[in-house]
Amino acid sequence: MIHAENRRIVIATSPQADPAPEDACSNRELARWLAEIQGLEFFDGPPAARDPRRRYYWVPSDTLVGREQARRLGVQGPLDLFGGYVEQAHQAGKAIVHPLIEHAALTPRGWAAGFAERVASVVLDGHSAFCRQDAWRCASARLPRGPQRLKPAGGRGGLGQRVVADADELEAALAGYDEADLLAGLAIEDDLAEVRTLSVGQAQVSGVLLSYHGFQQQNRNARGELVYGGSDLLVVRGDFDALLGLDLAAEVRLAIQQGRAFDRAASQCLPHFFASRRNYDIAQGVDARGRQRSGVLEQSWRVGGATGAELAALQAFVADPALQAVRASSFEIFEDKALPANARVIYRGPDRHGDFLLKYAMVEDL
Repeated sequence: MIHAENRRIVIATSPQADPAPEDACSNRELARWLAEIQGLEFFDGPPAARDPRRRYYWVPSDTLVGREQARRLGVQGPLDLFGGYVEQAHQAGKAIVHPLIEHAALTPRGWAAGFAERVASVVLDGHSAFCRQDAWRCASARLPRGPQRLKPAGGRGGLGQRVVADADELEAALAGYDEADLLAGLAIEDDLAEVRTLSVGQAQVSGVLLSYHGFQQQNRNARGELVYGGSDLLVVRGDFDALLGLDLAAEVRLAIQQGRAFDRAASQCLPHFFASRRNYDIAQGVDARGRQRSGVLEQSWRVGGATGAELAALQAFVADPALQAVRASSFEIFEDKALPANARVIYRGPDRHGDFLLKYAMVEDL
């Protein structure tokens, strides 16, 4: 049984002013599940209605940003939440993965240039920009290398990304982003062919540490867009060394090492950063010159698509203290169907466009 530290109350929150209904409902259900696993009370009301005399364990839908936000919630460290904390908003998104272009017109406050330098060997080649002028200069200079992928720093599930191969396509792509998108950051990196996306991560809840690697699936939504469709994970009890102690394929071992190096750089280079949930997406594929490439695409220090699988594994570890490894999966599909008895439904209903969406997770036999 997980130690229920000081009998905290588990509570979900969204730093966003107007979160999509399916995201808010999913976040509440994950928080409810975390409460069950820990044997804690779950508060289902709005955070503003909480009892200020009680202690809470927070499940925010986004990485917490800034000391004022953390202070309001009473979050002082990774034991106080399922997620993470950064000092500056841009540190929570994709933009920190790459350096700025030389003589950038706009550099965000608190930009940690040393972080991009530190992770250069474990990410794809790219740059980041925070205004239209820099994005144009950067992408134009990179096009001779081959097609470039433009990624809004705050985008999720692949939405908003565009691949450009020439100046005309670049102009059209940049015209599709508004100023708010660009101010939040735009990552620009080499596009890969024959790509598969691996997930590497850790979660720590009340003294139980789990680490995992796995693969992402993609599905087409009702509008024909190819989006995130779930994660298949191999989860172990313990840290990344426990994961690396398994018999692994060379490409999987490389992905874990790259994710771990990125994670260490964040802890060492980002002031006051902490997280109890850490997930890193690693792309492996072929670049425009036919070379095999592998690199971290982005970090997720918040509830994410793989969180359902993480909680399914955590629940299995809590139920059986002798259990050392388990397979767990999360799913996001766009049709309703009967589910296995051991599946946990995270969300079933309309998405933000009114189309059907089903999210669920389950543990599978090794």
